[in-house]
Amino acid sequence: MNLAAIVDPHPPDSPALVSHGRTTTYGELRQQVGRLRGGLVARGIEGGDRVAIVAGATPTFVIAYLAVLGAGAVAVPLNPTAPARALRTELVEVGARAAVVGPAGAGSFAGIDRVTVPALELVVVDGAGAEAVPDGIVGIDELLATEPVPVVERAADDLAVLIFTSGTAGSPRAAMLGHGNLLANLGQLQALEARALRPDDVSYCALPLFHIFGLNVILGLGLYSGSSVVLAERFEPGAAADTVAAEGVTVVAGAPAMWSAWARLDEPSLRDRFATVRLAASGAAKLALDVRDAVRDRLDLEVIEGYGLTEASPVVTSALGRGAKAGSIGVPLPGVEVRLVDAGGDDVLVGDPGELWVRGPNVFAGYWGDAETPAGVLTTDGWLRTGDVGVVDDDGDLFLVDRTKDLVIVSGFNVYPAEVEEVLVEHPAVAAAAVVGVVDPHTGEAVKAFVVVRAGASVDAGELIAHCAANLARYKCPETVAFVDGLPVGLGGKVQRWALR
Repeated sequence: MNLAAIVDPHPPDSPALVSHGRTTTYGELRQQVGRLRGGLVARGIEGGDRVAIVAGATPTFVIAYLAVLGAGAVAVPLNPTAPARALRTELVEVGARAAVVGPAGAGSFAGIDRVTVPALELVVVDGAGAEAVPDGIVGIDELLATEPVPVVERAADDLAVLIFTSGTAGSPRAAMLGHGNLLANLGQLQALEARALRPDDVSYCALPLFHIFGLNVILGLGLYSGSSVVLAERFEPGAAADTVAAEGVTVVAGAPAMWSAWARLDEPSLRDRFATVRLAASGAAKLALDVRDAVRDRLDLEVIEGYGLTEASPVVTSALGRGAKAGSIGVPLPGVEVRLVDAGGDDVLVGDPGELWVRGPNVFAGYWGDAETPAGVLTTDGWLRTGDVGVVDDDGDLFLVDRTKDLVIVSGFNVYPAEVEEVLVEHPAVAAAAVVGVVDPHTGEAVKAFVVVRAGASVDAGELIAHCAANLARYKCPETVAFVDGLPVGLGGKVQRWALR
């Protein structure tokens, strides 16, 4: 098997990708992927090598992703807009041997070389961004001129993708997803009669492809089903609605922030532009009920929720096809087991809250370079401890009620407080800092920082937010900063974030 083979069964003249109004057929996509795969192999890329993909949601990303997988290497999608410091850290952590850089990632990639990332031997750039990347690179057009080579056969548990996530606890780590994990989740989604995509479907992808939702649920499922995917590098609600209408989009899946933006759009013809949409879904974070109601009223769409996490490739449950109750995340996908357990690991009663545990072929093997993962997150019999708390009703419908972790989820992206706090205390005026999530009507949650200023120093909120923006991805930066005389701590000296919340 090889995840890259999902594009092989489909008719060569069927549309696969649409980007900036240009269509790439499955035949063209297979040819481009085969040539880039040949180019990577010719440059020495072998099975198991980690290859970063630093590009926006463009055909370049898709071609690189499938080519890396097909060569037997491991794809590492990274945020192309992340600061250089964050990229260097992630490239070093996974020991990236190569990187494919699109125009969106060229600026952040500038200054990254073999000195800062010792394992890096090959940098492939899209021609539009080549001038911003260091010497010793090769243009992607050169590799696309190479003769194709066959897809490398992989086992189900062979590593396919490393996705950085805050995990169920701790600072961001790279989740190890195998070919079998990702393929299993695609099959589980297609097994849902109400969710199954058809070859004539057109999916709209406004989520970044370095996020597992965009990567496997939208792009992966679209290519797996033989339908087409409209790629959008940026989301602007008005332009996005125009694209949905112009391309005859039938499937829209996204994070709550996207639905919230559309619900607030004050345009009289909005409903007409969504007339072709037959399936609307929200995930990655909880969808506010008022947003769901506003989308129903303004767009005439019933947005269905689900639940998932990177470590499960990612979808665990879906409310599709159930006449979903308000706020329900539905039931487990076919082939996925879910338990709700108490602190002692025993199953709770119906109606009682418990931590969600998940088991199935879609569950990951652990975190890269973390030998303790199985003991901390995976039980010996394969259950993934999600850290999320839910309840189940008499009908079997699940509802999320809380989290057992300090994780903050901003527009579906995981933010671990310790990572932001570490950057804050690097500022010379900051003596101590603590970060929590606060409710935000547009992004679900937003990052709020509590800061203790050093004696005799002076700093304002804008300066600290700018300091974070220079070192962290934008969604990880505090939206607000509160200056305090001290932070609440427990007997062991640990900051009590619950008190700050």
